[in-house]
Amino acid sequence: MSALPRTSLASLAPTRAALRAAAEAESARVLAQADADVAELLEDAHRESGRIRADAAADGAAVARGSAALRSARTRREAHEIVLAQQNAVYTTLVSEVRTAVSALRSDPCYPDLLDRLSAHARALLGPRAVVTESPAGGIVAERGSRRLDLSLPTVAEATLGTMASEVSALWTP
Repeated sequence: MSALPRTSLASLAPTRAALRAAAEAESARVLAQADADVAELLEDAHRESGRIRADAAADGAAVARGSAALRSARTRREAHEIVLAQQNAVYTTLVSEVRTAVSALRSDPCYPDLLDRLSAHARALLGPRAVVTESPAGGIVAERGSRRLDLSLPTVAEATLGTMASEVSALWTP
């Protein structure tokens, strides 16, 4: 290849300058577009990371609420079990004291009169032919045919306690 004449170089200078200016302008445009793309990507990444953090916080809060609800339910159940155990202890003590008091009736001077009244009540329910016997636990047992009436002192005491549910529950109700 042959070299260009010197006059050609000077005549190409404006073309070169135009090409260089066009290349620099294109380079600046590409660089500006890359900067805009990077800024948009960063903005999208920040939005996505914010959404991920918000979702994670919401999930964590939901798990914490569920865990707190379970702990609360467990605590309420345990407290209820303690209350029931205390109520049962009070009721058991009451039954024991009633049984003791009832068995003390056997040595009370009014006991024979009580036996007479229980016998009369049994005969009123079962008829005058009812066979009435004194119970070893105190009180009486009456029978007539296949019918049997247990008016022993422990049975009468337990039946009486059973009818006194509201009064008994007042023992643990403020």
